[in-house]
Amino acid sequence: MSFFKKMKSVAFVSVLALAAMLAACGNGGDTASSDKGGDTEGAAAGEKYTFKISHVTQESHIWHKTAEKFGEELKALSDGRMDVEIYPASQLGQEKDMVQQLETGSLDFGFLTNAYMSTRQDSLNAWFMPFVFNNLEEANELRSSDAAKQMLEELSSQSLVGMDFIFAGNRHVLLKSGTVESPADLAGKKIRIIGSPSMQSFWEKTGAGPTAMPLPEVYTSLQTGVIDGIDIDLDALVTEKYYENAENLTLTNHMTFPAVIVMGQPSYDKLSSEDQEIVKEAMQKAVDWGIQESIAREESNLQTLKDSGVNVVELTDSSAFDAISQEVRDEYSAKSDVIKSFLEAAAK
Repeated sequence: MSFFKKMKSVAFVSVLALAAMLAACGNGGDTASSDKGGDTEGAAAGEKYTFKISHVTQESHIWHKTAEKFGEELKALSDGRMDVEIYPASQLGQEKDMVQQLETGSLDFGFLTNAYMSTRQDSLNAWFMPFVFNNLEEANELRSSDAAKQMLEELSSQSLVGMDFIFAGNRHVLLKSGTVESPADLAGKKIRIIGSPSMQSFWEKTGAGPTAMPLPEVYTSLQTGVIDGIDIDLDALVTEKYYENAENLTLTNHMTFPAVIVMGQPSYDKLSSEDQEIVKEAMQKAVDWGIQESIAREESNLQTLKDSGVNVVELTDSSAFDAISQEVRDEYSAKSDVIKSFLEAAAK
């Protein structure tokens, strides 16, 4: 080999070596690892994250406030490495769109209505078994039950990490005219419901005409008489101001209304095991806080409605609904052992 060829060869090798060194030095950036389980050196070194959270309610709703509280807890537990961006009121699309985004990793967390999620997973219909809970405190006690934990675990089949349940309140009935003492008072009335199989079944059995309808359409539909009333929790009733178009509220407590809090599996898998624990701890603290706020809001929201001139009555005897309630419970217990176990725990 000639002298000049030798020199060219040496120079070429030197360039390759320098390039390899620069690449190695540049490998310590801020991009989070996407390796399964997150046990990489980069993740363990303390990555920075800004998580995206989406839900369907207004910023004044307790679910949004809980998402904000989650952000506060994350910052504190991670020494400022973790933050959140919250997209309320379906800004990122309807819930089916949110689930797709969670599955692909373009969205990190979703506060998804149990109603929508019950169309994707049978066991979640357990929360909508009629006349199980007299108040929100009783519903919260079942949040830590084995059946509730199993519901969250089952979400893994959808590339979702089930984290917890957060409640908006128990469900009641708001009507343009009349109040509710028995199924006969609902016969023939068009009642807006959220599209859930068990909700649909219950309302059909009362003789009402259950009408599934997206949240943004409800106010105008009440105003124009397209519907006669709504199945609603007090927090949504106040924050969405539906009482402006219907002023007869019967406190029925016929169901409770949780959101299922999930994290997308791709987002979860990017985290180190230490950061996964931080996320879990922050979420539990936020949800514990949010549920106590929800319980407190039941009273304050009720007072707001009374002060606004709403005619409020309480269904003190639900025995007229017993046959319907038992029929729905039997129907769904036969479909799911989890629902059967949930109802057994609730009866204790």
